[in-house]
Amino acid sequence: MENLSLLVSGSHHATPPHRTEYPAPTRTTDKVLTILLGGDLARLRADSVAETLGMSGTTLRRRLRADHTCYQFLLDRARQYRCEQVLKQAWLPGKCLADELGYLEVNSFYRAFRRWTGLTYSEYKAHHECQCG
Repeated sequence: MENLSLLVSGSHHATPPHRTEYPAPTRTTDKVLTILLGGDLARLRADSVAETLGMSGTTLRRRLRADHTCYQFLLDRARQYRCEQVLKQAWLPGKCLADELGYLEVNSFYRAFRRWTGLTYSEYKAHHECQCG
């Protein structure tokens, strides 16, 4: 598995033009990312992750806040990473990928995908097909 700090630092694949530097993640942040990357993103909630780590939801939020992050940001990074890994293997319809990544609404996935890549899902597919074909 690649370095977890890359997922948090914003230096992973789809870097925004004006990158913000973040401090190195703590063990709590690393553990949360490990749980998210290895789990069912549709079912994992902050409170269940906190319980897995043997702490309250409040303690988890406080520790993540001390790292200048939050559960939702880490969940987004895990979804982005998993999306990239799936698309390296095979192209899936947006609905299928949205389900796999734990999105309840496919449009929420499409918005997140555009935020990650700067392209719509169909633009990304067309660009990918041009480079592979």
